[in-house]
Amino acid sequence: MKSIGMLHKEDRKRIGTRRIIESIVLLLLLLFGIIWSQGREKQKELLIAAAASMKPAMEELLEDYRKQHPEIKIQITYGGSGTLEQQIRQGAPIDLFLSASVDNMDSLGEDDLIIDKTRVDLLQNQLVLIESINNTINLQGFNDLVKASRIAMGDPRSVPAGKYAYEVCQSLGLWEDVEKLVVYGKDVTEVLTWVASGNADVGMVYSTEASLSDQVRIVTQAPEGSHSRIIYCAAVVKETSDEREGMELINYLISPGAQEVFFKYGFLPIE
Repeated sequence: MKSIGMLHKEDRKRIGTRRIIESIVLLLLLLFGIIWSQGREKQKELLIAAAASMKPAMEELLEDYRKQHPEIKIQITYGGSGTLEQQIRQGAPIDLFLSASVDNMDSLGEDDLIIDKTRVDLLQNQLVLIESINNTINLQGFNDLVKASRIAMGDPRSVPAGKYAYEVCQSLGLWEDVEKLVVYGKDVTEVLTWVASGNADVGMVYSTEASLSDQVRIVTQAPEGSHSRIIYCAAVVKETSDEREGMELINYLISPGAQEVFFKYGFLPIE
């Protein structure tokens, strides 16, 4: 039979061994935590601000790009290019700007808010007149806009498509007659929704947007020369901390494979 002293000695030995094991486990957990946190710190983040009309194509492209670059956390926000420009001016942490208008990009460039050497022209688009498939007005062209009771278009102050629509109406001498009939959307997506739902008789949107709904039909395309060229452009924002990652994404967007995806959604190549 073991003495009490021997039992105490063995107990102390077991306790000592257990404490050593616990210390080793704790040390391993701490090391794992440090390694894990360092790995998270190394992950780059990229915030993109893109014209609303680019959403369907961009969602498909970014799904592919994220698979190729799991080390980059990519987030994207969509809206009217003018609204996005103002967000950049107000200091929003945006790394990459994809605009549906060269004017918005030019404005940022003049104030040194983008990195000029990263700027590229990406794509072109077309402006079209659309109506609901249930519309009974029987429009034949832009000159019939006066027959509508509600005309939807983007706000020319913040939505490039709205600016182009305004230019068309001015060019055709229609603006004074139709201005009182116009309702303004915050972007082309909202304009399309209003026409598709019947909340507006007609609307002016990009051809890429019109192709997304089976509840509208294209009446006609804006006459050539009636508005500024619709050019989409991209640039890295000056305040970014990830210029290289932003430029890599731009290079991906102008690659032949990515351009084919854009063309699938109705965009046109830069000429």
